[in-house]
Parts: sequence; structure tokens; C-alpha cells
Amino acid sequence: MTDHRLRTESVTVGYGAEPVVRDLSLAVPDGRVTTIIGPNGCGKSTLLRTMARLLRPTSGRVLLDGEPVDAVPTREVARRMALLPQSPVAPEGLLVRDLVGRGRHPHQRWFSQWSPEDERVVALALALTDTAHLRDRPLDQLSGGQRQRAWIAMTLAQDTDLLLLDEPTTYLDLAHQVEVLDLVTRLNRERGRTVVMVLHDLNLAARYSDHVVVMKDGVVVTEGGPHAVFTPALLASCFGLDADVLADPRTGLPIVVPALSAAGRGSCPQRAGRAAGAPR
Repeated sequence: MTDHRLRTESVTVGYGAEPVVRDLSLAVPDGRVTTIIGPNGCGKSTLLRTMARLLRPTSGRVLLDGEPVDAVPTREVARRMALLPQSPVAPEGLLVRDLVGRGRHPHQRWFSQWSPEDERVVALALALTDTAHLRDRPLDQLSGGQRQRAWIAMTLAQDTDLLLLDEPTTYLDLAHQVEVLDLVTRLNRERGRTVVMVLHDLNLAARYSDHVVVMKDGVVVTEGGPHAVFTPALLASCFGLDADVLADPRTGLPIVVPALSAAGRGSCPQRAGRAAGAPR
């Protein structure tokens, strides 16, 4: 067994002549929650898709359990690693229970029947994502948040030790974002799942990550724990964001507080004046 089940070595990959990810080496910490952050277009999702073997590097390699992932049979990769893409699609009219059941395909053979174990894992995935009451509903009749939770249930039904989640909180309101990321944390803490996810929300990344990887222009700028990564200097250089980093009074974890813009500061007295009866 290797020190890191999933890693990239000098990976370069893109969608045309211009690479999106350049000469990138990354070792995913086993048994932890790793979050990849960075500005739009920096290569976060491309890196995740490359690790999941959906994209082939033009140079370098991805290693899964010490083997080049391209050399591992597709079904075997799907038994070890599950990917929730950013914008998944499903056939029209597909029921939630059938979507979640698709997560069991890597564990079945063409001659095997649906087993009690399959039923148990699917029921657990539905329960964990609070979608059991939706199991007989068509996916395309659900709200965006309900659909996202159904897709997460399918990923959980795949029952892998490695979970790759590309923007798992897409379409969810804040309460459900927290609910989903609490679920991710439980899967890691209670079931030992290694999680790699892409998030845009910096405060959610700080709250739910053991390890944070910061990307810009296709390379890793820095990585480490939330306290080491989230600094005003890093936010300014990578995101162009003028912000303070404070300690959450409950957890002690970093909170990113953007500086008030000049426009915002200028509007406050005007609003206060109008509220006090000032003329328009």
C-alpha cells in the first residue's frame, strides 16, 4: 500500500493546444477531506476529472493505489473511486430510485441479480441524503436542490473509499449546503472515506476541510490546513480579494470577511439619512 492512494505526478492536461493544468503534482491525504479552491478557470474541475480518469493527461500520470490509473480496468476504478461531476445529466423520466441504483453497477456482473446488499446500500444512501421520500419521483420533476441530493445519493451508493465531488453544493440553499457538507464530514469521520471536493465558497472550504489546495492558472500555489492557507496575502494574490481573516468564535476556524467597498461605505450614510426622514 502506498502512502497516498491517489496522486498526480507532473500532470499536464487541457482541452486543446493550450493546457489548463500544467506540470501539477499533488498527493491526496488518505482519510481526510481535501478541498480544491481557486479563481474561475484555474483548472480545479479539470484536475478532478483527470484524477477520475475522464481526461487523459498529455504528460505526467495519475496513480491510484500505486498503479497508473489508465492501467486499471474501468470497473475496478469505479469500485475504488466515485465522481460526482459538476453538471450531471440523466435520461428523461428516470426515477430517483433507479438513478441511485445505478451506483451499484460497478459491483454487479451481467449475470447477477439485484441483491439484498444492493438494496441495503441504496436505502442507506437515500436515507443519508434525505431523499428516501423521493425515491418514486422522476428526477426531472424535482427542484434543483432535490436533484443534487439524489445525485449525491447515487455517488454514495457506489460505496467507494474515495469520493471526488465537483461542486457538491450546486443549486442548494445555505441550509442544505451545510447539510450536505455535514454529511461529507460524517462519511469521512465515521466511515473513513477519503474526500476530494471542489468548492467556490471560501468560508465553507475553511470550515469543512482538513486540507486545502489553492490553484491559480493551472498550478498549485499552496496547500495545507485552513489556518495556514487562508491569509489576507493569499486572498489578495490568488483571488484579487481585499479581505480580513478572522477566527470563528465557535470553531476557531478562519472566516473570510471581504473589505467594504467604497461604494458600500458611501451608501450607508445616505440610507441612514433617509431612514431619519431626510429629503430625497
